[in-house]
Amino acid sequence: MELKEIRPIQNINNPVQTVFVPGSKSITNRALLLAVMGQGKSSLNGCLFSDDSRYFLRCVQDLGFETCVDEQKKRVEVTGLGGRVPVKQASIYVGSAGTAARFLAAFLACQEGEFFLDASEQMRRRPMEPLLHALKSIGAEIDCTKEAGHFPMRITGHGILTDHVTIDIDESSQFLSALLIAAPLSGGELTIDVKGSHGMAYIDMTVRMMEQFGVSVLRPQEKRFVIPGGQQYHAMAYRVEPDASAACYFWALAAIHGMTVTVPHLHVSSLQGDVTFAHLLKRMGCEVTDTPQGIAVTGPKDGRLKGVNADMHSFSDQAITLAAIAPFADGPVEITGIGHIRHQESDRIAAIVENLTAMGIEAYETADGVCIRPGEPQAAVIETHEDHRLAMGFSLTGTRVPGIVIRDPDCCRKTFEEYFTVLDALTAAVEG
Repeated sequence: MELKEIRPIQNINNPVQTVFVPGSKSITNRALLLAVMGQGKSSLNGCLFSDDSRYFLRCVQDLGFETCVDEQKKRVEVTGLGGRVPVKQASIYVGSAGTAARFLAAFLACQEGEFFLDASEQMRRRPMEPLLHALKSIGAEIDCTKEAGHFPMRITGHGILTDHVTIDIDESSQFLSALLIAAPLSGGELTIDVKGSHGMAYIDMTVRMMEQFGVSVLRPQEKRFVIPGGQQYHAMAYRVEPDASAACYFWALAAIHGMTVTVPHLHVSSLQGDVTFAHLLKRMGCEVTDTPQGIAVTGPKDGRLKGVNADMHSFSDQAITLAAIAPFADGPVEITGIGHIRHQESDRIAAIVENLTAMGIEAYETADGVCIRPGEPQAAVIETHEDHRLAMGFSLTGTRVPGIVIRDPDCCRKTFEEYFTVLDALTAAVEG
């Protein structure tokens, strides 16, 4: 398995930098499905091309939808059929893409037809049961052919046969997003009641994008969503925002090196909840400015951050990022509200503790998070467990600590395949 040793930044000669990041995975994949469900040709610009988005796109093509793809121009054109799938039978493979797995399962369960869905070994381990339970309640027949509640599965859809469904999102907010996006297929009004509260920033993104594509969502109570009947998504030209999750790594880099990093075209008004991470960095002593160009983060001159207690339930993808820079704080860093990340690409809480411990940093698990005490990290090999966020997050530690080696850096292909190229170029630019 490939290893990559991170080269520490030694001389900061050019402390003001601009970093361009790829399009948002979350927005790209939502836009793909919304375009598929629209009537007519949509043009999606600024798309992310990564393993996850390519799997989603291939699934769309395997379902018979007409597409035109230009990776160089970051553009995808999709011809939607007003919510109808061109075929009544198909097999699709979602790889390790959680959005493709959850969104397409719901979309196909609301059709009339028989569909076989399979996934990577990693995705086969991730939870699906709460969504499958909800899909059965609306009328779908689902046969998990190996392990109950997991991929692979055969879905036989009969349309949406109810006006009310309940979904538990304690393990993933994608379950609710999947149902919300598919809801207009009912034709009539559909009410969705929610158990749990994790990842609501992603739900807000889903609702705002549904509205951008022409479908309104009502929220009479905090945990009740009502999608009025008679609505249909519109075809449109849509611009995908830069990926806030990717931006956070470079803002965190600024934080621990006393630099300024600006990410263009990403503002506090973003659809993406991960921009909240910039505000967390402000609490830790950074200067955060929403400039006309984009959000700029400036770290404290001595690179020493303030310890913090952070409830990250609404932007949990950045828990690893915070953990990776926590050793450079002046006091303990406690991360809470992230119990669900034990069930993502890896057991991320266990992996945080494993890797920090390997670097000689005291860290321990709590009921819903992790507590980290600052210290002097030592050289170590970072175990990534096929998890892109572990690779990208702990690379930050390596920009200050010699001898940090990332095992399997190619796992970043899931969302940001050029991450280490961008990081190496930034290091070179900073040192001049």
